[in-house]
Amino acid sequence: MSKKLTKRAEDYSKWYNELVVKAGLAESSGVRGCMVIKPYGYAIWEKMQAELDRMFKETGHENAYFPLFIPKSYLSKEADHVEGFAKECAVVTHYRLKNAEDGSGVVVDPEAKLEEELIVRPTSETIIWDTYKKWIESYRDLPLLINQWANVVRWEMRTRLFLRTAEFLWQEGHTAHATKEEAVEEAALILDVYANFAEQYMAVPVIKGLKTASERFAGAEETYCIEGLMQDGKALQAGTSHFLGQNFAKAFDVKFTSKEGKQEYVWATSWGVSTRLMGALIMTHSDDLGLVLPPKLAPIQVVIVPIYKTEEQLDAISAKVDSMTKELKASGISVKYDRRTTHKPGWKFAEYELKGVPLRIAIGPRDLENGTLEIARRDTLTKQSVPQEGLLAHVQENLADMQEKLFQKALDYRTSHTTEVDSFETFKEVLDTHGGFVSAHWDGTAETEDKIKELTKATIRCIPLNNKREEGKCILTGAPSTQRVLFAKAY
Repeated sequence: MSKKLTKRAEDYSKWYNELVVKAGLAESSGVRGCMVIKPYGYAIWEKMQAELDRMFKETGHENAYFPLFIPKSYLSKEADHVEGFAKECAVVTHYRLKNAEDGSGVVVDPEAKLEEELIVRPTSETIIWDTYKKWIESYRDLPLLINQWANVVRWEMRTRLFLRTAEFLWQEGHTAHATKEEAVEEAALILDVYANFAEQYMAVPVIKGLKTASERFAGAEETYCIEGLMQDGKALQAGTSHFLGQNFAKAFDVKFTSKEGKQEYVWATSWGVSTRLMGALIMTHSDDLGLVLPPKLAPIQVVIVPIYKTEEQLDAISAKVDSMTKELKASGISVKYDRRTTHKPGWKFAEYELKGVPLRIAIGPRDLENGTLEIARRDTLTKQSVPQEGLLAHVQENLADMQEKLFQKALDYRTSHTTEVDSFETFKEVLDTHGGFVSAHWDGTAETEDKIKELTKATIRCIPLNNKREEGKCILTGAPSTQRVLFAKAY
C-alpha cells in the first residue's frame, strides 16, 4: 500500500492529519473548516453514540430534539453566555435567494431580510430554556432530564479534523431540578458517566476535575471536566458537565410551584461530549503504522483473510470460514471475511493494520489440513498459531486482553508524564523537555493564570476532584496556595 505515514517523532501533527485521512475516517469539505465524516469514521462514532446513549438512558435521561436556529434575542438574555459565544456565532440574516440580473448566478434577495436574525446554534441552552418555561409548572414536573444528539456550529478559523471544526456532532444534556443539591449531583453523575465511558470503552485514562473561573462554560457556576493526555504530551479536554445554578432559569423566567406552594426558580445543568472524542481515541493509542482501536469501539473487531492460490482452495477456505464467522457473530463479535480477489493478502494485511482492526486471522490450505489458523494482534503486532477448535475462546480472550492492555499502556504513559514541581524554572523545563501534566501550586488569581499561559502556553487543565489540601507557594508569584492544580499545553 502507498499509505505510509509520517512518523509521530518527526511531526506529530502531520502524522495525525495523515492518519485521519488515509485510514478513511474523515476529510476536509468544500466548506472551510467543516469536515466530511466517512463511513468508517462514522461507524466508530456510532458505536460511541450507542454506548453513551445507553448510559444516559440507564440514568433516567430521555432524548429530544430542539431547533438548529436560535433567535438573536434569546442569546442576549444571559449576559455571560452571550459574551462567551458572541465571537463564534454564525448568523442568518436573509431567507431567500434570487437570480442575479446579470446572469452571474444567485444573490441574496435584499427584500428578504429577516425581522430578527437567527443564530446557528453554538449550544442550545437558550432555545431549550425558552421551551422549558412551557413544560415546567410544578415540582411534579421535576426533575426534567433531557438529552439531544445534534450538530452545532462555532465559527473556528484554525481547524483540525475531529479536534476543532466549525461544525461538529455532539450530544448535549439539559436538566432542570427543584434543588441546588439535585443539580450538583446531576452534574457529578454525568461526569462519572463520561469518565467511565472514556476509560472502559475508549481505554483512555482521564482525570476528573473542576475548571478555573476563567475556563468555565459561559453562564455556568461550576464546570466539571475530564482531561486526557495524548502521546505528544498535550492534554485534551474530552468532556464537560456544567452546574448552571439558576442563571438560565432567571434569564428565561422558569419557575415552579414547590411542595410548600411557593414560586421558585429551577436549578439547571448542561453537559456534552462531541466528535472530539474521535481525536482523543486516535491520539491516545495509534502508532506509526496506523490506527489502534480498542476492541469495544472497533467497527470490525476481527478480519479474516484467506491465503490461497486457486479458486478451489478459496472455496474450501470460505466453507470453513462460514462456520467460524457464524460462531463469532452469534457471540456479538463483529467479523469481516475479506475474500476480495482484487487485492493480495499482503495488501489486505497493511490495510487492516492502517484501519486498526484489533485481530486479524489468516487461514490457508495448510491450516485447513492441520486444523489451525494464525491470529495477529494489532496492539502488539504479535502472531500466534492456534487450533481452529476453540477459536471463539481465543478471540474473546485476545479482545479482552487488548482492551485492558491499551488502557494500562495509556495510564503508564500518563503516570510517567505527570510531574510535581515547586519552581517556575522547573515548570518551564518540564514543559519544554518532558511535556505532560505538571502539578504545581497556583495563587488562585486569573492574572497569574493568564501570565503563566502567556509565558509558557500552558493552561490550568483542571483542579483535580481528588485534590488534597497542601500548603505551598505559587510557582510564579510565591503567594500562599492550599492545593496543586494540573497544568499542560493542550489542544
